[in-house]
Parts: sequence; C-alpha cells; structure tokens
Amino acid sequence: MQRLLDEFRSFLALERALSVHTVQAYSADLADFAAYLARTGRGDPTTLSRDDILDYLDACLDAGLEPSSIARRLVSIKVFFRYLVQERVLAADITDVMDGPRLGRILPDFLSEREVDALLRAFPGRDPLIRRNRAILETFYATGMRVSELAALRLDGLHLDEGYVRVTGKGGKERVVPIGRPACRVLRGYLEGVRPGLDRTGQAVAVFLSVRGHPLTRERIWVLVREAGRQAGIRRPIHPHMLRHSFASHLLTGGADLRVIQEMLGHADIATTQIYTHVDRHRLAQVHRQFHPRAQ
Repeated sequence: MQRLLDEFRSFLALERALSVHTVQAYSADLADFAAYLARTGRGDPTTLSRDDILDYLDACLDAGLEPSSIARRLVSIKVFFRYLVQERVLAADITDVMDGPRLGRILPDFLSEREVDALLRAFPGRDPLIRRNRAILETFYATGMRVSELAALRLDGLHLDEGYVRVTGKGGKERVVPIGRPACRVLRGYLEGVRPGLDRTGQAVAVFLSVRGHPLTRERIWVLVREAGRQAGIRRPIHPHMLRHSFASHLLTGGADLRVIQEMLGHADIATTQIYTHVDRHRLAQVHRQFHPRAQ
C-alpha cells in the first residue's frame, strides 16, 4: 500500500503537475485511509469492496469529522482508485458509483430484524469474553450508540434499575437513552459475572474491558462486530454503525416519532435524522415490488 501511495504522489506532482499544497492534501487524506485499513486488517487495496470504503467513512463520522471533510476524503479515495485502474493494479473502479458531493444522501445500510436476531445469538456459550461480546452487541442495538460512545461508556453512566444509560456524545454533550430489559439482563450478567475478573485493579471506570483490563478500543470493537456478522451467517460485512442505523430504522418502522429518534441518536440537526425516512420509503418500495401484482 505504501509503495502505491508513493507512486500516486509522484504521479500527481509530476504527471498531473498539481501544486505542492494539493498533493499534500491528497496524501494526508490517503494516509489516514491507509492507517485505518492497516488497523482493521485490510491493507491490500486489490481486495477492497465498496463496503470497506463505506466502513471507513462511517469511522470518520464516528471520529467527529464534518460531512465536508468526509466528502473531501472520499474524493481523494476516488482519484486514487481511478489511478489504480489506469495503472492496471485494479480491473475495475469500485468507487465509480460513489457520489462525493452528495455523501450525506447515501442511504445508511441497516440489518433486518431477522439479521439482528441472528447477530445477537452469534456468540453462544459461557466463556467470559463471549459474554462480554454478547453484552456489547446487545448494548449497541438497544441504544443506537456510536462505536466511540460505547468504547467510552462509563460505569457511572449505567442506570439499569431505571432502564436508561447516560451517553457522552460529540462535543462532550450528554444524552439519556432508554435500554430495554433483554439488554439490561445480558449487561448485568457481564457486569456481575465477567467484568470483575477483567478489572484486576478494581479501579477501571470503562464498562467494556479487554483481557488486560484496559478499555476496549474502537478498532477492537469493530473487529468483534464484524466477526459476529460472520458467525451469524450474514454475507455482507457488518460494522458497528449498521447496528446504530438498524436501531433508528426499526424504531421508525415501528412508529416512533422522528424527534424522539433524533434525541436518542444525539443528532444536533433533525435533517441528519430524516435520512431514515428515506430508508423506510426504500423498504416500502421493495415490499411493493415484491408483492404487488402490477409492480413489475
């Protein structure tokens, strides 16, 4: 990957004759993309799919980047992939249908209720880490948290007797999100039967801990969610943001008010939440095409 990036940088400077500032901007965007791929074990650009790039854009969103910055990174990735096709490193450009300026209008990918059920059953057994991972999946789907918020979730943010958790979102803003009984039950089992064995010092404040007693990183959580998808037999790649999207989409389908969903997701602008109305219309269109005798 690094060799390809170096060659691309030379191409921009020598063959395209772009300014030093422009070349540096492309290089910075792609260096971040490459670092993400390395962290998630996907360093070979010849094996990437469109879903891998969308995963990266979701990670940028989780990190708090503005939509304009994410759109710029997508433009850099698209230029890089066009170069790889030109150089015959790739046979086809997987980014050619990804529209950078309308990035915010890409419909969020979400799981069906059946797929969520399979995902939540993906880690059976009583092994301590299995129970931790199951609690993570239940908490994700029950609350719609971002992966960064779940990684930073503290013990003092849990109010399971009252049925809610206090989440610290972007900009340090706190919000209260209800959590259902099934998730509370699994979470309590982890807190009482597993977490004490992970917190060897007795002083950790994070809810979800590693074997060494450290807070789980976002990257580690991404890996375990993806593994759960494989274990559940879901053929497309799964990532934490899909559980957040599923949380919101299923609430909307069930009749929840958009403003309530906005509050639970921690969206500052209702326009961000309104994308889920497009998701629901998309689902209705699919149902219509499948079942209406004059749909085809």
